[in-house]
Parts: sequence; structure tokens; C-alpha cells
Amino acid sequence: MGTWAVDAFGNDFALDWAQDLQESKDLFFIEDTLNNVLSPDSADYLEAPFAAEGLAAIEVLARLYGKPGAEDENTKDVDAWVEEVSKKATKRRADLIEKSQRAIGHILSERSELRELWQDSEHYEDWRASVDELKQRISASAGE
Repeated sequence: MGTWAVDAFGNDFALDWAQDLQESKDLFFIEDTLNNVLSPDSADYLEAPFAAEGLAAIEVLARLYGKPGAEDENTKDVDAWVEEVSKKATKRRADLIEKSQRAIGHILSERSELRELWQDSEHYEDWRASVDELKQRISASAGE
């Protein structure tokens, strides 16, 4: 996996996922991504691509619900998508936030390849802080 930053869109898997997001006009693609992270097939071991895509999906939800992370060149298209979809994206908010919280728990667990890869790097603490910050933002959006 090509990785250049610890944030949700700092890797090839997430940017490929974000390109596919552009073809979606609702929250189905995001929910499907979260379902992949939480599927029984991923329960014993969550592969890195699914985890990276899951973090990207959660970041999009946080942006959609008014808790955006940093904006940069990698998020430009995502932010445009959020602006376009935001008017009709309030349905099932609580369910998607709950799935997001469970997905982050799984991504940070001992059964996550992405966590293992980061743990073996010198940037693990920065990555962990980034994921924890995303978890706080998605949790904060539940109360609004």
C-alpha cells in the first residue's frame, strides 16, 4: 500500500475508494464499506484495504455531519461530494454513526492488519492519534 500520511486519505486504498465514491449519489456506498469492515468474513482478521476504506468512509461521514478533518488536495473531491450530497444525507444518521464507532473499534483491534502495519512503523503513535481524533469527531456528530 502506498502511504504518505497518517490521515484517512493518506494512502492509495482510500484515494481509490474516494474515486468510486464520486459515482454514488447517496450513503449506500459508505454503508456498504462499513458493512465490509464489520462483516463476519472480517471478524477474525480485517485486511488492510478494507480497514483503510473504512476509515475513509468514516471520515466522509464526519465531514457530512459537520465534523470535518483537515482539508487538502486529497480531500478536494470528497468535500465536493459531501457538499452535493449533504442536503439529503440525514437519514439513518444514528445507525451509520454506530456502525462507524464499531468499525473503528475493529480497525484498532488486535485482529486488524492495518493496525499491525502501522504498529510496525515508526509512525504508529501518530496514526493512532489520527484514528482516535476521527473517532472523537464521529462520536461528537451523534449528538447533533
